[in-house]
Amino acid sequence: MTTTASDRTKPVFLEPFDLYLFGQGEHWDLYRLLGAHPATMDGEEGYRFAVWAPNAREVCLATESNAWRWGELPLYPVGSSGVWAAFVPGIRKGNLYKFGIRGVDGVITYKTDPMAFFAELRPGNASIAWDLDTYTWNDRAWMDRRAASGPPLDEAMSIYEIHVGSWRRRQGGGHPFLSWNELGDALIPYVQDMGFTHIELLPPAEHPLDLSWGYQTGHYYAPSSRFGTPEDFKTFIDRCHREGIGVILDWVPAHFPKDAWGLGRFDGTALYEHSDPRLGEHPDWGTYIFNYGRHEVRNFLLANALYWLKEFHIDGIRIDAVASMLYLDYSRKPGQWRPNAYGGKENLEAIAFLRELNTVIHGHFPGAMTIAEESTSWPGVSRPVYTGGLGFTFKWNMGWMHDTLGYMQEDPIYRSYHHNALTFSLLYAFSENFVLPLSHDEVVHGKKALIAKMPGDSWQQQANLRLLFSYMWAHPGKKLLFMGSEFGQWNEWNQDKELDWMLLQFPPHDGLRAALRDLNHLLRSEPAMYRQDRDWQGFEWMDFSDYRSSIYSFVRQAEGARPLLWVFNFTPVPRLGYHVRCPFGGGWKEIFNSDSAYYGGSNVGNWGRRETENRGGMPSLSLSLPPLGALALVPD
Repeated sequence: MTTTASDRTKPVFLEPFDLYLFGQGEHWDLYRLLGAHPATMDGEEGYRFAVWAPNAREVCLATESNAWRWGELPLYPVGSSGVWAAFVPGIRKGNLYKFGIRGVDGVITYKTDPMAFFAELRPGNASIAWDLDTYTWNDRAWMDRRAASGPPLDEAMSIYEIHVGSWRRRQGGGHPFLSWNELGDALIPYVQDMGFTHIELLPPAEHPLDLSWGYQTGHYYAPSSRFGTPEDFKTFIDRCHREGIGVILDWVPAHFPKDAWGLGRFDGTALYEHSDPRLGEHPDWGTYIFNYGRHEVRNFLLANALYWLKEFHIDGIRIDAVASMLYLDYSRKPGQWRPNAYGGKENLEAIAFLRELNTVIHGHFPGAMTIAEESTSWPGVSRPVYTGGLGFTFKWNMGWMHDTLGYMQEDPIYRSYHHNALTFSLLYAFSENFVLPLSHDEVVHGKKALIAKMPGDSWQQQANLRLLFSYMWAHPGKKLLFMGSEFGQWNEWNQDKELDWMLLQFPPHDGLRAALRDLNHLLRSEPAMYRQDRDWQGFEWMDFSDYRSSIYSFVRQAEGARPLLWVFNFTPVPRLGYHVRCPFGGGWKEIFNSDSAYYGGSNVGNWGRRETENRGGMPSLSLSLPPLGALALVPD
């Protein structure tokens, strides 16, 4: 007896209400409706497959076991939903598969499953049949505490941004990447010792090109197989939580690559993207742009964000390239973009999507964060949707980053002419909930490593970088630093090799790392540094007018906490007997000095304590300010 294709696959029932929610763009567990799921039918074990391809003429499953042949394992249309589905007996966890799709034009292409939970390691691109529900979590205390306390708006927050494939690497031949388990063994103790509160991972979703660092996402629901299985990734996050470390994931809803096996022209039509290249193609990155106005596409992305938060216990997502989503003319010349219905350049569909994204995430996961990389002056990025904002928890402060790095790269002799570069950020520091980023983007593509940006000889470069970190940690806003910068890596970041850890054999580099470690511990131990981080009540200038000496001083304060007086000398000239105004009189104790010999500095300081004196009716401290140094003092 000959077995026909229809005997080997069977139609399946999908709940009409599930399909209705998908059509409305509101199925928050969409990845459990579509994709591949273990199932049993008529006593046979296999997998249920479902895929959205509304314009396809035919859809079938192609697997490694049938040599990827077309037509042997057909899927069946489910009413008028645009979904094709079937039960396929004999498929087991770990089997490779793709969807064969005959498009509206009659052309057959083999596509990866948009909802695949696991995928082949490049250069392969097939999906892998997997089971989502095999891991038992052990982070209940962390998750309960996060849900009860809400987002860390008024908590200490210091983020260590890493690229998993190049933080450390295996030496010798073979597979170069550490597994999630190996990474956890090395990274978690390191982050704990350094005092960071969170790890931020460059996009860990599966991507075909190493050079893209994950920003050309190929499989939105699959953690990269470079580092292990989905369960290995869950174990890593679980371990982080049990050790008191949060995990933030970079997420890329702004664009997707044009690989023939991916989302592009999925059923022979522009399904996930716009057909008009003025709306659907990104000129800089050679990628497609999602059609945010289509319910099903919006649902694909919303469910994906919730998937990482729900199934992987991620603590927050950082959304890449938000500015490119907000503006229709982003990086386009006249004639290359199409105005909105009102003749403007704002992408109304993307704006609505971002607001819905933040509303849905904060509604489902009250303690989770959403962080926008947004480089323009768009108002209200981190303000609630009900007030007209976009609803993000935090926004990267790209203006602070640009002005501060520009100032630090000036020779100190010229810094007096750029004094307002450091004071300007305080004019808008509380207009958003800001993260101060010194990210991977600042140490690649000819921009030089952070320490290599600093002027002067090697001693001054180290001192300047310690000073930069001190100013950054004292400034209002959460902190983010890319890996390698904490110990002064000289080379630009290279995704094909691990960090230059050998530099820690040299005292200046180890001293730089020690300074940053102490800044992190100072941040976490002093509530004045974070408790009122988002309003003027937590900050007061003491003096911002001494441009001739390039000296700044201010106080960080919070109700019920001792204040910290910060003083910065951005020249290599020691200032002895320099008078600094204080908020009140009495004794003040020096608790941090970036010029300490322990960090590699010249050890100019104040021997622990100073008493105020009255100058012009106001309390003042006579201090010894170290060259290219920062001081923190507290009332004694």
